[in-house]
Amino acid sequence: MSSSVTLSAATRQNLLSLQDTAALASTNQGRLSTGKKVNTALDNPTNYFTASALSDRSSSLAGLLDGISNGIQTIQAASKGVDTVTALVKQMQSVVTQAQSNAATNLPKLTGTAALATSTQATAAGKSIHDTALSKTLLGTAGASNVGITVANADQIKLKAGNTDYTFSIDADDTVGDLVNNINKSGIATASVDNNGALVVVGTGSDAITMQAGKTASGTFTPSTTETDKLTGGAAFTAAGGTSAQRSALVDQFNNLRTQIDEAAKDAGFNGTNLLNGDALKIAFNEKTGTAQSKLNVQGTLLSADALGLGKFKDSATGQAGADFGVQNNADLTKAADALTNALSTLRSTSSNLGSNLSVVQTRQDLTKNLINVLDTGSSNLTNADMNEEAANSQALSTRQSLSISALSLANTAQQGILQLLR
Repeated sequence: MSSSVTLSAATRQNLLSLQDTAALASTNQGRLSTGKKVNTALDNPTNYFTASALSDRSSSLAGLLDGISNGIQTIQAASKGVDTVTALVKQMQSVVTQAQSNAATNLPKLTGTAALATSTQATAAGKSIHDTALSKTLLGTAGASNVGITVANADQIKLKAGNTDYTFSIDADDTVGDLVNNINKSGIATASVDNNGALVVVGTGSDAITMQAGKTASGTFTPSTTETDKLTGGAAFTAAGGTSAQRSALVDQFNNLRTQIDEAAKDAGFNGTNLLNGDALKIAFNEKTGTAQSKLNVQGTLLSADALGLGKFKDSATGQAGADFGVQNNADLTKAADALTNALSTLRSTSSNLGSNLSVVQTRQDLTKNLINVLDTGSSNLTNADMNEEAANSQALSTRQSLSISALSLANTAQQGILQLLR
């Protein structure tokens, strides 16, 4: 239905201009209030949907940041656990060192009760008792220059310490000095002649040491007590190591530290995942799935005293089987020291692996944050309004609106003159 009011062409033109200005002002006010020049697909379909896709990816990556952060904390917790275990292992090394500091008290010692040389023999030879004993020949008729071992009964000396044997032959011109040298070559005992001319044999470890003279026939060594007595003076030819109260006191200390290794490893988890308990950790770096997903899989390691090859201390002079250690046994203490050194090497490797994974995750975290910033900036560039421009437009539209109203008023002036005639 057409309007029943007749407007002049000038009035109608100014009215349309005022309406256009009002529409532009409305758009301008919308941009000023939202800060965006594209609020719906109707404003600019290309920019709107492109910006939406960028914002959606930014939101997805922001959601992954929480998982990445948790992954970093999980790795850091495991790393701290490794540091704690390393400190405990070093404390265990100190305990072993303390035990080894009084090694001499645990060495088996075999001392002859009769001298290989007397003061009369020494005087006749013009030497000390010690030197006279060292120069005496082992084989031959007992006398001033011979120990008197009968070759028909014994032409070998056998040493035994724990499960280790060492046998060497006695040659025709061998002296007590040669005997001492051969024992010192064995690695399981050391020998000397004291100032009284008596033979002294000391084990290098804590296992009982046995020395016997005898012969080997058909692969079997047959000892001769009579010939052995000529070297020991009738003393027992087996000696056991001593027992150290100081070492006994270290057993609980070592074992308690060992227990703490297991406890520390169990407590090194974060948010239900413990890489030191063998758990696996998966960290996703992008929003995709399947083979297109970028991720890092971190496989944990079971860290425990047993896994590190660290057994318990036993208050025993006998060498222990497996990973355990006899605290009174010097060889076992050496085994313990070696095991702790190997454990530290394993811990360093584990720590290095965790550090490498942590570096990767932190680098990807930084990349994800930067990508989110790039995506948000790109989205904003497509949709955000230039507030400086919109502020200037607002002033221009306000001025334009005022001018349009003034023009509309002028256009109606002619009609107002007719109104004056009608009065």
